[in-house]
Amino acid sequence: MATVDYVQGEAFEALVAVNDLVVVDFTASWCGPCKLVAPLMEQLADAYTGKAAIAKVDIDNSKDLAKQYAVKSIPAVLIFKGGELVETFVGVKPYEEFSQAVDKHLA
Repeated sequence: MATVDYVQGEAFEALVAVNDLVVVDFTASWCGPCKLVAPLMEQLADAYTGKAAIAKVDIDNSKDLAKQYAVKSIPAVLIFKGGELVETFVGVKPYEEFSQAVDKHLA
């Protein structure tokens, strides 16, 4: 199972800049529903190795990023393509919704 790393600040900007497709899970350690999304992000990381970058942002450590992308409730999964935000999911969703969105943006 792939480990999905936390990023913040310049590491986040670099990740979005150098990867064509990036899936970012905005989360927090105290968020119960976020714990349900975490294994789905690991599953995505396994399934899309080499095709999409998967990362997490802890909103408590990266309030600026949460504000920049208007993340008001978590879990929030944001998909970036070519450096631009192209899709946002708020709340717990089934794995298929995430994988279908990634497939759509890879096409």
